[in-house]
Amino acid sequence: MSNKAERILIISPTYHERENITPLVSGIMQTGLPLNILFVDDSSQDGTRSEILRMQKEWPDRVHLLPRPAKLGLGSAYVEGFLWGLERGFTYLIEMDADLSHAPEYLTSFLKEAAHSPVVVGSRYIAGGGTENWNKLRQFISKAGSWYARTVLGLNVQDLTGGYNLWHRDVLETIRPETLKSDGYVFQAELKYRALMAGFKLTEVPIIFCDRRAGHSKMSLRIVLEAIWKVILLRLQKQKLQQTGQDAQLIKKHREPESPYRAT
Repeated sequence: MSNKAERILIISPTYHERENITPLVSGIMQTGLPLNILFVDDSSQDGTRSEILRMQKEWPDRVHLLPRPAKLGLGSAYVEGFLWGLERGFTYLIEMDADLSHAPEYLTSFLKEAAHSPVVVGSRYIAGGGTENWNKLRQFISKAGSWYARTVLGLNVQDLTGGYNLWHRDVLETIRPETLKSDGYVFQAELKYRALMAGFKLTEVPIIFCDRRAGHSKMSLRIVLEAIWKVILLRLQKQKLQQTGQDAQLIKKHREPESPYRAT
């Protein structure tokens, strides 16, 4: 980070993640970084909220809870989390799974890259990256999904579907999270595509993705099918997204001309 006043928020959607809350918070706090954590909970019935509230008592100014009335989906959870963080003045907003698959020790390298790049992607598919405890089928589905999205969208980003990402607030304010249409894992591809179409730089850093230690995967056939057709829809909107992003940046440039991340 270039400025000690810059505030960092980790956003972690939860649904039945009770066993993972305490080790996740502990791991994040052990980094020694000045991080806040926002849990966006979709009405978990397994005691997840109780664990979050217990962590709030231990870290009253750094652990936050945004409760939702039902299971509303990953994409909308991140949208609400982004808006919550932007309204409260956070500079960097980081997406992070609550299932311990995203190791907190990578946060230091994310923030180091953030000094030069407004979007930092934790990548499984560049040199030094990878996955652990995945079977052959899951590896194939994940790699095929990233290849498909990369090919259809015409991008040179190796891990479009990964969910461990850092965003500078300039990026989110430009693409306007409330206008995102996707849910599930294609949500991650839409975020990256729209940021790139708006002219922002994206940097990938290697991570090892570890399969969840407790709980159950949220992957489903519906999510896979949604990804297939929504990626095509995104490509068809390319020209519109480019123009919308350029217009938004022009407006923001006149309001806040000092931003170091604005595309030219």
